[in-house]
Amino acid sequence: MTEPYRLMASQVLASIQKGELTVEDYAKSLLGRVKARDDVVKAWAYLDPEFVLTQARKLDQIPAEKRGPLHGIAIGVKDVILTKDMPTCHNSPIYEGHGPSLVDAAPIITLRAAGALIFGKTTTTEFASTSDGGPSTNPHDSSRTPGGSSSGSGAAVGDYQVPIGLGTQTGGSTIRPGSFNGIYALKPTWGAISREGLAQYSMTCDTLGLYARSVDDLELLSKVFQLADDEPVPSTPFPFKSSKIAFCKTHVWGKSGPGTQAAWQKAQELLKTQGANVEEIELPGDFEKIKDWHANVLAGEGRTSFLGNYLLAKDKLHPMIQGHVENSSALSRKAQLESYDGCARLRPVWDDIASKYDAVFTPSVVDEAPVGVGNTGDASFCSMWTILQVPCLNIPGFAGENDLPIGLTLVGARYHDLHVLHAGKAIGEVFEKEGGFKHKLF
Repeated sequence: MTEPYRLMASQVLASIQKGELTVEDYAKSLLGRVKARDDVVKAWAYLDPEFVLTQARKLDQIPAEKRGPLHGIAIGVKDVILTKDMPTCHNSPIYEGHGPSLVDAAPIITLRAAGALIFGKTTTTEFASTSDGGPSTNPHDSSRTPGGSSSGSGAAVGDYQVPIGLGTQTGGSTIRPGSFNGIYALKPTWGAISREGLAQYSMTCDTLGLYARSVDDLELLSKVFQLADDEPVPSTPFPFKSSKIAFCKTHVWGKSGPGTQAAWQKAQELLKTQGANVEEIELPGDFEKIKDWHANVLAGEGRTSFLGNYLLAKDKLHPMIQGHVENSSALSRKAQLESYDGCARLRPVWDDIASKYDAVFTPSVVDEAPVGVGNTGDASFCSMWTILQVPCLNIPGFAGENDLPIGLTLVGARYHDLHVLHAGKAIGEVFEKEGGFKHKLF
């Protein structure tokens, strides 16, 4: 019999509904996995096994007819998301040792109402705003980073410690860990899920991110969070033979390493074999400016977001965060406004481009996870899509030169999240079967 910790969330739900598994036994299996691997992966900023089991037993007492759509499903929560019964410390010395927040963030309220088991808080970089890594490691190779800033959530899901994790993305903090850990990662359309109760860096970019090991589980979450497209999503499987699929390298393709380049070619070959019409596309020249515009927006909004903590305890803040408040980049308000307006102008342009295709792929990362846990990696391939506020799905399946996971990102038009998942489900099955990466974690 498969150990419960290895099951997808949708499989756990089916087992609980059939009476084959209790939430308590499921939680015990997950806790056993954590105990066996925590010394290596170090995914948790806060985890109380006895409290987890107490909550599991309470869930087991709920009558079947009153159980929610996520009944008993364990979820790891990035430690910049408020939880009323667990500390939220933002990986900051300012909040070290603080107790529970007494209130839940809006996404946690939704998940609890759906019956989820809030398992623990996962590691992050300071206020999810720097690239300084550690202590978490990549479950596939502990000498490498799991990515960031959603380090612990990506590593915990990738290592079978929980089936679902919550991250956030301001640059590439959901998609990059998804690629490095060999899992699915969804950054929804900006604003599609409330971010009330999440630490704020950039109100223009900050977006809740979702991790899972299958698209089925992401579709389950999409229903709980009531994601909806303006156009109906087909009930039939994605039709490869009549599909138009674009590959967009973007202006930062020069950074791509051999692993991403190989995945890029392999993906096109696989889709063509399935009968898809595949073409490479180039974006209009103005899209080249988005990297600088994104940096300007983060600098300007970080100046506002971190002011309170700066005044409270400047010396305890990361130098980069101090620099935002002090405007060390000498960003003018004129340049900030030009950045806002430039990105706003290009969002409908991108929506129109995306509407011409059934799927559009772009790189997720420079290459497989780099050696060392002190830095979480380069977000260059993600930041454009974040500030364009579009849905992004990392699809795993490929391997780099060291047999470590590499994914590619499926991007869509704004509020086409369900279409992205619909295409990603079928395409992901092909990539996982034929892409070359084989999971070795059990």
